Amino acid sequence: MASKRAHTPELIANPFIKKRNLEWSLELTGSSLDAETDSSNADEDAHEPKPDAPGEDKPPRAAAIEAGEAQVDDHLKYFSDLLCKATLSPFPEHMPHLSIPAYRQLYESNFGDPCGAHFIVHQHDHPIAGTHYDLRLQINPSSSASWAIMYGLPGDPNSVRLNRNATETRVHCLWNHLVETASGSTGSLLIWDTGTYEVLPHAAGRRNPTEDPDSQPLSSQESAEQPTQQERLHRAFQARKIRIRLNGARLPRDYVLNLRLTRDEDIAGRAKSGRKPKTRRRRGGMRTRARAPEPMTSSDSDVGSDTGTVGGVDGDDETVNAPVEADQQGLSAMEREIRELEDAEVRRTNAYTGASNTIDSVHQRKWFLSLDREACGFVKRKQGGRSVWEREKDDPPPETNDGADGRLSFPFYVRGAEVERSVVTGRRGAEVLRDEGVVGFVKRKGWQAVLN
Repeated sequence: MASKRAHTPELIANPFIKKRNLEWSLELTGSSLDAETDSSNADEDAHEPKPDAPGEDKPPRAAAIEAGEAQVDDHLKYFSDLLCKATLSPFPEHMPHLSIPAYRQLYESNFGDPCGAHFIVHQHDHPIAGTHYDLRLQINPSSSASWAIMYGLPGDPNSVRLNRNATETRVHCLWNHLVETASGSTGSLLIWDTGTYEVLPHAAGRRNPTEDPDSQPLSSQESAEQPTQQERLHRAFQARKIRIRLNGARLPRDYVLNLRLTRDEDIAGRAKSGRKPKTRRRRGGMRTRARAPEPMTSSDSDVGSDTGTVGGVDGDDETVNAPVEADQQGLSAMEREIRELEDAEVRRTNAYTGASNTIDSVHQRKWFLSLDREACGFVKRKQGGRSVWEREKDDPPPETNDGADGRLSFPFYVRGAEVERSVVTGRRGAEVLRDEGVVGFVKRKGWQAVLN
């Protein structure tokens, strides 16, 4: 009888076992194989963080700075250097590119200026909230009001879902406009578009003007008396109707939005944040408290709104509030009370540390955002027995200056984290996660872009 063969000392492990990193690999020894492996992984190693030299101070991570866990003296220099290293080369074709010098100049010309009018649209791919888009508008020299928009900015005038829910989040520091980063707990954050804004007047009894009357040439004395964009935004914000033009690097030219807040949403938002509803004066001088909104039924809550509502929670996260909050299930009454007490001060001020809520922003109020079709150059026409919106004239040819090539044109659609890229670095959300060293990120499933 043949004897049993002895155990081979250099037995190769089973290559058909799937590793945790979801890659198939076969590990062998030998200098030739090591050299081949080093060559095949050269591109990946270029993106891996290198170990610090002995005695070298390690700079704080971008995610720690954005979360307020670390501080830097010069946010503009820090993020400019970081994004300069992360910018794709060659830059993706057929898309706008805001160069680092233009990115710096845009911020420098608005930060610290009472006349500054900086805006940004961040794409935030959050593991719990899913993909949403944060619109931030400068409200004073150092701060910005913020709205979380579930499906991004609308770009199709004939869309069946033209309106978007835009939920107020906390007032941010203006340096947050510079941030493009990622972490395992908050997901990826990239700069979808950025530029300056103009607050336009609401037309009263006439068609929307092609030019803002406040922007007409004025004498020096008249010009000094004109309100700044920040002051106009404050007035429109208090009136609960904001008509705003965004002059960015990606959005079409003459892109105008309407933001409106209903009276009931105003009262409900203030009550939820713990603020007293505003009072109004009737004829005869009697003050009466504004009527509280009636409880919403399931059918009422779906009228004129998108599925899901974006709101804020502890930390720098914007999450989707389900009808029954999952994180509150299984908690005792005392634990719920402790959580509410911990967030009481932030809800009262509705601002992050270092930011100033000079606009009276209210935590988690739900606004409605829509495309101003007439101001965007569309006219209503009859076609096949129904009304459609068409461009009155073709888009002008792109200019040759920085940031104009590849600009969006109508109609456009925001397609989410797998498609959209940063206007500064050209990266997608997955590439931001990779560059920041985030592994094992699990994104929320089920998000779908509005394409009709």
